[in-house]
Amino acid sequence: MIGYIEDLVHTKLFSGIPPAEMPGLIDCIHAQRVDYVKGDFIVEEGRNVYDFGIMLSGRGQSIKWDAADRLIIITLLEKGSEIGVMLAANPDHKSPVSVQAQDEVSVLRIPYDRIIERCPKGCPKHERLLRNYIAIVAEKGLVLHERIDCLLKPTVRDKILTYLQRVSHEQKSRTFSVPINRNAMADYLNVERSALSRELSHMKRDKLIDYHRNSFRLEQES
Repeated sequence: MIGYIEDLVHTKLFSGIPPAEMPGLIDCIHAQRVDYVKGDFIVEEGRNVYDFGIMLSGRGQSIKWDAADRLIIITLLEKGSEIGVMLAANPDHKSPVSVQAQDEVSVLRIPYDRIIERCPKGCPKHERLLRNYIAIVAEKGLVLHERIDCLLKPTVRDKILTYLQRVSHEQKSRTFSVPINRNAMADYLNVERSALSRELSHMKRDKLIDYHRNSFRLEQES
């Protein structure tokens, strides 16, 4: 775990906590590294969740199947991403989604109870950890709202623009790279792959966007 300390101090959960205090804090909250291979479920739909995690390496995705048994990608996960933060805060509710490893993945798993319990020593780093956790939960709520907003758009073009505008905003540039391929983008937007390709071509023709592979540019101000 020592080898991951430098990465962990740059995560939102451990933000503001000195590296020298990290080993003791990780031990205190009973955090453990768990490794997964491609295809493993880190979280399973229908199960109660009592801990949450931070991806130390690899890639994953939060998924579920709709009534037509079609796979829908809810969120994409990478190194530094949090897993199950909101689910762990509601352990009486079963998970509505699964989280699956897309390749070899290492996750730092942290029991939720160890985060909310007050440290008997009153350590400032524990107070900071709890504040960071609450901030992450609030941010997750906003991200979920953005995801729903995207899915509720009435047309394929609206869905694409909503997604591209969000990525552009995150990268603070009208020229940016999306982190997923076309198949994954179609799943994420809940549209057919052929419909996505066709609409991207039409949007390029209409000078709304330009793109080459995963590099995009918004030609008009959003």
